Amino acid sequence: MSGTGILGMQTYYYALASQRFLLEEEPVDEVLRERTRNYQDQGKEIDFWLVKQPAFLQAPEMAAIATQCPKPAAAIISTNPQFVTWLKLRLEYVATGEFQAPSATIPEPLASLASVS
Repeated sequence: MSGTGILGMQTYYYALASQRFLLEEEPVDEVLRERTRNYQDQGKEIDFWLVKQPAFLQAPEMAAIATQCPKPAAAIISTNPQFVTWLKLRLEYVATGEFQAPSATIPEPLASLASVS
């Protein structure tokens, strides 16, 4: 069962930390590669994304969590709440939560504020 509700809104779950933590101190790329391989083996559609400087933190309802997270931030965003719970247990030093999108304040759930280099 998917989390799609009224007007195509979807619940997105996230694990949020500093880019330094997620990409250097606790390299999640190996975890995500393993998960991707597992999904491919099972014929499942990918339901998680790594987003640097996630734009959803700009939404007014995310102000409290945005101020607590070291900058620049990175998030693993998923439509699978169990995956984010598993990440929280595995990584420990991440903030987790959820948001609904698309919405007036979060039009693009996977948008990034990072400039493309």
